[in-house]
Amino acid sequence: MSSTTITSPGTEVPPAKRSFLTGARRLAEATPESRNRYVDFLRAFSILVVVFGHWLMAGPEMVDGSLQIGHLISEARWAQWATWLLQVMPIFFFVGGFSNAGSWRSARRRGTSYATWLRDRLRRLVLPVLPVLVLWTAVAAAALQTGLDRNLLKIGSQAALVPVWFLATYVLIVAMVPISLRLWERFGWTAFIVTAGIAAAIDFANLGLEISVVEWLNYIFVWNAVHFLGYAWVDGRITSARRSLSVAGAGLASLAALVALFPYPLAMVGLDGAAVTNSNPPKVTLIALGVFQFGLAMAPAAPARRWLSNLRPWTGVVAINASIMTLYLWHLSAMVFVIAASYGLGGIGLDVAVNTSRWWLTRPVFLGVLIAATVPFLVAFGRFERPSQDTRPSPPAWKPIVATAAVTGGLGLLAKYGVADSDGLNGLALSLPFLGVTIGGVVGRSLHERSLSTAR
Repeated sequence: MSSTTITSPGTEVPPAKRSFLTGARRLAEATPESRNRYVDFLRAFSILVVVFGHWLMAGPEMVDGSLQIGHLISEARWAQWATWLLQVMPIFFFVGGFSNAGSWRSARRRGTSYATWLRDRLRRLVLPVLPVLVLWTAVAAAALQTGLDRNLLKIGSQAALVPVWFLATYVLIVAMVPISLRLWERFGWTAFIVTAGIAAAIDFANLGLEISVVEWLNYIFVWNAVHFLGYAWVDGRITSARRSLSVAGAGLASLAALVALFPYPLAMVGLDGAAVTNSNPPKVTLIALGVFQFGLAMAPAAPARRWLSNLRPWTGVVAINASIMTLYLWHLSAMVFVIAASYGLGGIGLDVAVNTSRWWLTRPVFLGVLIAATVPFLVAFGRFERPSQDTRPSPPAWKPIVATAAVTGGLGLLAKYGVADSDGLNGLALSLPFLGVTIGGVVGRSLHERSLSTAR
């Protein structure tokens, strides 16, 4: 076979793309039959929904010479209904439950310590976000020096760093896997029911008794409840399509009842100015949504796994997963930079009102520009989500725990406040993730890498 890959007569694939596709195909061909490929498919599918959902819902517009960031969900009620399918964070958490259960059980069998296991998980989860923070620190510092409107800087950086709220929460849930998995292994569905019940009680204390400080606890209880669904999956608790659809129906009915009878909004994502949101902090509605989406996802699992045994679709899934963290972390930065460039050019392309016929007609162009703007980030930063194997001795247990706390705290603050405000750079929030991975021993060369360096 020729070394040149042809997509259509006379059209040669560029060398960089050819190399990427060849690498993805080789990985696909080397995948063992025992791997549950549907897990990877759901992860890839969900990230595409997130990326294109964020891009499609955004409505930047120049109004009377000033930039306003509108949102399709605020303009169209049908879009709020659509979030029952497009808010796919629950899928990430129950897919994570499947993967984390297998990973921790494998570590237990091998005698790998919790500290080593957590350090390895943090390397894969946290290292890809560090370049994002470095770039936005540099952008913010330069913008402050040039006198850019600090409110615009805050809004832009908040928008770009929206993805890190998920990462902050997910890191915390991963650190709790040995406890949550032990609870599942001992109590099964009772562990899920009790965790969901605690989340509901927290909502009652918050919304009913107006004890607002407790609402933040639901980052732990809501997402751990959804994480339990992944444990149920890996243990084969949901096996038939009929039972899966029953689970989906129960989740949908629960979600509808919660929205109809209690002060939960229709949209499963946050809305600017809303008194109550379902996602920040998360509410028990997201557990119901998770059950609904879990049942829907499990129903076609068997035929989907058969389909994914074919090389072509599986290669596509492998290709997306190869840079999935990079795509997730950078897609909104790319959008912010595109909007900033348009704004700097006098608002070109920003003169269309959200949800008008002209707005919809121009969406393909907008999406095409954003795809093109995202590709350089994938090329430049994709390697950070594929760290080398860490062969260092097991660290003291406190190190990865400190790293988890610092990373979670720093990313949470950045997601809420952005990289800068009226007082300047948010130095504490920006420094916490770097301090965490340094003090916690997440970064650092392995013994193998050091020996190679010494040999040179």
